[in-house]
Amino acid sequence: MTQQDAPARPAPRGKLRRVVPLLITAWLVLEIWLLVQVGSWLGGLTVVLLLLAGVLIGGWLIKRAGLKALSAAIDQSRDLKPQQPQTGTSLTVLAGLLLIVPGFLSDALALTLLFPPTRALWRAAGRRFARKALRSTSAVGADPFADAMRLQEQLRIHRPDGKVIQGEVVEPGAGPQEPDTTYRPPING
Repeated sequence: MTQQDAPARPAPRGKLRRVVPLLITAWLVLEIWLLVQVGSWLGGLTVVLLLLAGVLIGGWLIKRAGLKALSAAIDQSRDLKPQQPQTGTSLTVLAGLLLIVPGFLSDALALTLLFPPTRALWRAAGRRFARKALRSTSAVGADPFADAMRLQEQLRIHRPDGKVIQGEVVEPGAGPQEPDTTYRPPING
């Protein structure tokens, strides 16, 4: 068997890609076990009513966060500020989604996203994670999250009003020494 006949080995999976499926599986097993335990203690109908209440409250939270984000976007379009207002909607939407997911562990996690002291801890952890991803030296395509963060940072830099101004780069010392008198058509904007 020659080297050309040997099948190509797939690229090794990253640590995160190996661990996340196991964590999700453990989370689901724990959620089901907890539902069964609470159901045997409170009764099945009570558990169903609690899960239904979680879905309704989660939907209400997502709707409220969306309206808050919309009103902040409208306010910003009226008064262009260099900084976007912090509305905290992303954590509220995530809390709403976790409340909609059936289970008591996801509900407890959602509550930590809603209360101000623990919400500040989650926000700080998210910023630290984003900074680490931005400083990542991995090659483009190796870490999808780092690639997304870099792209978001590039879009943030070029976003003020979306206008592109045509021009040319002139390096000092390079170029004609006498005045340039060639005709250039006007730039229409």
